[in-house]
Amino acid sequence: MPDATRPAGALFVGSGVALVTPFDGRGVNEPVLRELVRFQLREGTDALIVNGSTGEAPAMSAAEQRRAVEIVVDEAAKRVPVIAGAGGSDTAAVAGLARGAREAGADALLIAPPPYSKPPQRGIVAHFRQVMEAGGLPAVAYNVPGRTACNILPETMEILAEDERIVGVKEASGDISQVAEVCRRLADRVAVYSGNDDQIVPLMSLGGVGVISVLANAAPRDTARMAHAFLEGEVAEARDLQLRYLPLIAAIFREANPIPIKAAVEILGFAVGAPRLPLVPLSEAARAELVEAMRALGMGGR
Repeated sequence: MPDATRPAGALFVGSGVALVTPFDGRGVNEPVLRELVRFQLREGTDALIVNGSTGEAPAMSAAEQRRAVEIVVDEAAKRVPVIAGAGGSDTAAVAGLARGAREAGADALLIAPPPYSKPPQRGIVAHFRQVMEAGGLPAVAYNVPGRTACNILPETMEILAEDERIVGVKEASGDISQVAEVCRRLADRVAVYSGNDDQIVPLMSLGGVGVISVLANAAPRDTARMAHAFLEGEVAEARDLQLRYLPLIAAIFREANPIPIKAAVEILGFAVGAPRLPLVPLSEAARAELVEAMRALGMGGR
C-alpha cells in the first residue's frame, strides 16, 4: 500500500491473524504456539494477535495470557507487530492485563468494550481510557457487539480516536452501513480492519486497510493475498478470493468461535488441543462440513 494512503501510525496493513491458543495439560502449549507463529510468518501474515476471542482469553488466567504474549513476541522477533488482547468485564483487571502485555513485549493492545456489563457509550470511553493509560501502548479499538452485547457507535469511535493512542479499529459489527460510517469518519486517520472474514473486501472497498482474521489460522497465505491484492488494485483477484473462501468461512463459524477453527488447525497437523470449557469440541455434523470445505480448497494435513 502506498505510504501516501497509509494512515499515520498504522500498525500494519494486510492480514493480521487472531491466533488460536494451543493448550496441553499444564497450560499454554509453548512448542505448538511457536510452530503456529513460524507457520504464519512463512505464509506472509502481517501481524499476530494473541489473547483475543479466538485465542480463548476468557478461559485463560492472567499469568497464561502474559506467557502467551511472551512466547509470541519471542518467536516473532520483531518481524511483524504483536498485538495483545486485553478484555474482560472488570476494568481494573483489564488494566492489569494491559500492563502485563506491555511488560511481556507486546507492540500494541486490542481492546473491546467490557462484555456482559452493557455500559453506556460514555462508560465504554471511560473503560478504554483507563485500560490505555495502564497499558501505555498503541491500541486497536475492537467493536464486536455479538460478543460484548454493546455496540461502539461511530460517533463514540470518533471520540475514542481523538486519543492519539488509538491507531486502529477492528469493526466486527457485521453492519455494513455502520462500517461505512466508521470509515467515513476515521479511515483517513486510523487503520480500519475488518473483523469479519466474510466482509474483508467489502470493508476495504470503503477505506479499510486489511483484516484481523480467524480464517488466517487455516489459510494465512490466501487471506493475506486477498487483502494485499485489493491494496495493489487487483480488485478482481481480491473479490475472487473472498468468494472462493465463503464456504470455509461459513464452516469455521458454524459453531462458536474458536471451536471450528481449532478443529481446522488440527486437521492441518498442529496439535492445538480441544477448546477449554465452556467451549466443547466440534460436533460431527459441523466437522463434516468443515472437512468438505477444506477439501474443496485443496487443504489437508502437513
